[in-house]
Amino acid sequence: MTNPPDSNASREQFGIWLGMLARQWRAEVDRRLSPFILTEARWIILFRLSTADHDLTQKELARVAGVQGPTLVRTLDWLEEKGLIERREVPDDRRAKTVHLTAKAEPALRQIQAVIQGVRAQIFSDVSDEELEQCLAVFKKIGRQFDAFAGSAQDRDMIMVGRGKK
Repeated sequence: MTNPPDSNASREQFGIWLGMLARQWRAEVDRRLSPFILTEARWIILFRLSTADHDLTQKELARVAGVQGPTLVRTLDWLEEKGLIERREVPDDRRAKTVHLTAKAEPALRQIQAVIQGVRAQIFSDVSDEELEQCLAVFKKIGRQFDAFAGSAQDRDMIMVGRGKK
């Protein structure tokens, strides 16, 4: 099947729109959470920990949160200082640490969830379930194309980790 002549323009626009929308979405959540001293790096880490279905090592957390090592360490230091998380040594690998939420993180997590749900409701207010399902099908199809790249299937699995845990 050949693509219509103007489909190249759509393909060029796809990545631009995808990146822009992801940045706008995070920026809006960040803006709404800023009164609670939750920067993007902080709320994303707390959110990812809250939805994980297994204990995440710092390395796994960095990957699913899309954060580089030094930023992750600084953010974890801050979160630990505030009593929101704790790091534990992995019994089989003393160099690795898993990251765990504390009970003190619950109010922040409720705020994060409420803001994310509010942004989501506003963003999707005029998008039908059918349109959203079609969009997700395209994302999944494109994601399968990335499976040929080293680690991308693992990265996608990590992104989806714990869907619906809490």
